[in-house]
Amino acid sequence: MKAMTLKAFGGPDSFELRDVPKPVPRAGQVLVRVHATSINPLDYQVRRGDYPDLVQLPAITGHDVSGVVEEVGPGVTTFAPGDEVWYTPQIFDGPGSYAEYHVAAESIIGKKPPSLSHLEAASLTLVGGTAWEALVVRAALRVGESILVHGGAGGVGHVAIQLAKAMGAKVFTTVREANSEFVRSLGADVVIDYEKEDYVDAIIRETDGRGVDVVFDTIGGNTLSRSPDVLAQLGRVVTIVDIAQPQNVVQAWGKNASYHFVFTRQNRGKLDELRALVERGQLRPHVGAVYSLADIALAHARLESPNNGLQGKIAIAVEPSLIS
Repeated sequence: MKAMTLKAFGGPDSFELRDVPKPVPRAGQVLVRVHATSINPLDYQVRRGDYPDLVQLPAITGHDVSGVVEEVGPGVTTFAPGDEVWYTPQIFDGPGSYAEYHVAAESIIGKKPPSLSHLEAASLTLVGGTAWEALVVRAALRVGESILVHGGAGGVGHVAIQLAKAMGAKVFTTVREANSEFVRSLGADVVIDYEKEDYVDAIIRETDGRGVDVVFDTIGGNTLSRSPDVLAQLGRVVTIVDIAQPQNVVQAWGKNASYHFVFTRQNRGKLDELRALVERGQLRPHVGAVYSLADIALAHARLESPNNGLQGKIAIAVEPSLIS
């Protein structure tokens, strides 16, 4: 099979398209013909060498799969050849999704929502699971509460807006002006152009000084240290960013705040919950660009660029017919 292989840590040109053996499913495993995958910040972090002790080179990376079951191993009862499935491969545990075939444990695979294309489904598995873990499991966002989503036009951010609205929350989000209408179309109630206005001033004004119940950080920088400035009492801060940030601990203590650091975990349950939201019309991933498997390097370079003009996700068409 064809696979885009990471031959060394470095820039986008560190990938090489190779012929590698097709995997064989063992007991409890499913072999999937990958139709589509997508690009996440985690992907370029792995590629540039942020986690060298966890990735053995040469490596097949990639963290989203939408495809069709090709074969099942002994003991598999949930799936059969021909089923359309979606999932996030176990992170740092075996080959990833930049390949024509992938093997995964039955327990982490879900039935793909039929209303989503493979490109759309592959653009939701990791970011959707991350948003679910952050807002539902960790922040325990409730009906009638408010949330600030930093980076609402991004891969995780655009899903978090839709999820928060489905949960009955009032959504504030920060974006560039060019993305204002996009996030409003997703359901954002208050859009803050962070290039023109300090989001702290905007939140304090829009909430009459009360603050928001939850801050969801997808961008890093100084968001953790400034979060107490916009938190209501008993507020929660959830971050998915793995870079060190200064923290205003004393002020957070005064707000009785709690901080949560999220690294998403793989399981079928989250995928089934996301599928239900998709089927109710409350959630849909936005595919901002599509590249072929052979053009992974170009996709990485674009996502990594700070002014990439993207909304939502970059999808990768592993099945050539998906390229329009």
